[in-house]
Amino acid sequence: MSTTSRWIDIPAGNDSFGGYLALPKGGKGPAVIIIQEIFGVNGHIRSVADQYAQDGYVALAPDVFWRVQPRVELTYEGKDREKGIELMQKTNLDDAVADIGAAAAALRALPEVTGKVAAIGYCFGGRLAYLAAAAGSVDAAIAYYGGGIHNHLDKAANVKVPMQFHYGELDAHILPSDIGQIQERFAGRADVQFNIYPNADHGFNCSERASYNQHASALAHGRTLTFLGERM
Repeated sequence: MSTTSRWIDIPAGNDSFGGYLALPKGGKGPAVIIIQEIFGVNGHIRSVADQYAQDGYVALAPDVFWRVQPRVELTYEGKDREKGIELMQKTNLDDAVADIGAAAAALRALPEVTGKVAAIGYCFGGRLAYLAAAAGSVDAAIAYYGGGIHNHLDKAANVKVPMQFHYGELDAHILPSDIGQIQERFAGRADVQFNIYPNADHGFNCSERASYNQHASALAHGRTLTFLGERM
């Protein structure tokens, strides 16, 4: 790997929690917060952070479940999936959004970060990326198949930063009507983009999942880099 990575401590009030930090080869750059799914900062999420570091970003994947169970790493099926759902249900959403804000503040304090800070979230992390944008703690947000965003549209008016959404058309967890509600709420916002991938399912970006879709994943990654490149 041409990237340098390590776990760092992120201050949060009187406490602190861990985050996986990957630095670009050049050592400096704008920053992205990679927000985990319900499976923790596992090998896949770390590889996503490494990928963005190779793209020239300082990438930080914070441990969102630290208040319930720190440093959990889960696989995608069976008991691990049940465990991930349980951890998500035990996680206070406001605390998690504050933790994303703490991760953004930690990045802004790093000498390696020379530009803006964006959030890129997957699944549960997609919802958190949207809520972090609404909380004003990031400069841009990208949500990959972010479940439950349509239940938080009361916060849409607070999203003042550019946003990009990625959805798989075959996603049984996020209905077309849910996406429609979100699109309607952001109608007329030139800085908010929606991308829907026809043959893709939930989790299409993760090569370790059965639902991985190489074509959708590559397209989405390219669109994410273009979006960030134009705004960071």
